[in-house]
Amino acid sequence: MAAQDDRHPELREAVRALCRAYPDAYFREVDARRGYPDEFVAALTRAGWLAAMIPAEYGGPGLGLTEASVIMEEINRCGGNAGACHGQMYNMGTLLRHGSDAQKRRYLPPIAAGELRLQSMGVTEPAAGSDTTKIRTTAVRKGDRYVVNGQKVWISRVLHSDLMILLARTTPLPDVARKSDGMSVFIVDLRDAIGHGLTVQPIANMVNHETAELFFENLEIPAENLIGAEGQGFRYILDGLNAERTLIAAECIGDGYWFIDRVTAYVKDREVFGRPLGQNQGVQFPIAEAHIEVEAANLMRFDACRRFDAHEPCGAQANMAKYLAAKASWEAANACLQFHGGMGFAHEYDVERKFRETRLYQVAPVSTNMILAYVAEHVLGLPRSF
Repeated sequence: MAAQDDRHPELREAVRALCRAYPDAYFREVDARRGYPDEFVAALTRAGWLAAMIPAEYGGPGLGLTEASVIMEEINRCGGNAGACHGQMYNMGTLLRHGSDAQKRRYLPPIAAGELRLQSMGVTEPAAGSDTTKIRTTAVRKGDRYVVNGQKVWISRVLHSDLMILLARTTPLPDVARKSDGMSVFIVDLRDAIGHGLTVQPIANMVNHETAELFFENLEIPAENLIGAEGQGFRYILDGLNAERTLIAAECIGDGYWFIDRVTAYVKDREVFGRPLGQNQGVQFPIAEAHIEVEAANLMRFDACRRFDAHEPCGAQANMAKYLAAKASWEAANACLQFHGGMGFAHEYDVERKFRETRLYQVAPVSTNMILAYVAEHVLGLPRSF
């Protein structure tokens, strides 16, 4: 089933062609062993899709967030899970927009060539949660190095990445004028850090997302790995988070179309009481409603992408796109599971796997309530609620 707004058809077909080599059975097997889709991610890397946003001068195709979002959408639309590799897309923005020329020359060409992976971002902490300004991980300058101590949680793909973007406090919270000041962003070379001040503890969870808890104990980072100006890291991270939320929206849109396609085909063929299941309005209406909501989310996604690529403010659009898309994909997932009946719970139909995967986005990377609070304050001008 084609979307009403099926932009970038040649790009879509190229990604679909790659995905055809990795059908449902491939992702089902990876999920069953709680593994990582190494072959699939390697194929995406070889094809250059994970370097989409790297400028041509550094060896990439120089595409924008719009095209990157289409790539992520198509992976999920084809039955895969872009969560295994989407980090490189949105982490790239922090380096591209705020990194020094030397950092770009050092890291971007090998990332574009597939020699390095930048898949992880270390922000969330156990005690801070969504209140990023309350993070406790510190980075203290000592000569030509920063010494990092603290803890991060729900950090994905650490064991499948070479580099990580890290947010840490370089000025204690009581010493800053605004609570969003005093945080800085660093590039961490995980190949050097793990086992030498950084301990990674995988977290078993409902979604096969290669997520871990990180413990920093006197980890030394070269001062040259500081991105941008010290103390301005929160602002830099927000750029990356807008990209992240928009890309997650695209993935949810891909999921939404997948669920709608699957359930539509199923209820056309499945006969109950002598008639197609899909002939009943009680079946038709939830599917139609989910489709309408996915289409609406799709439009907001492209508006957020356009603004991001034009370097215009896009916080509201990125948040709203993520909210609409996560809600739409979840409703599509519920309809798909419900109308498959018992078969929806069988692994061989892949509905339960995708159901688990798309449920995550009601909670992460930003919860629906946090988005509503953002819109209430920053769009509607209501008093800050927290």
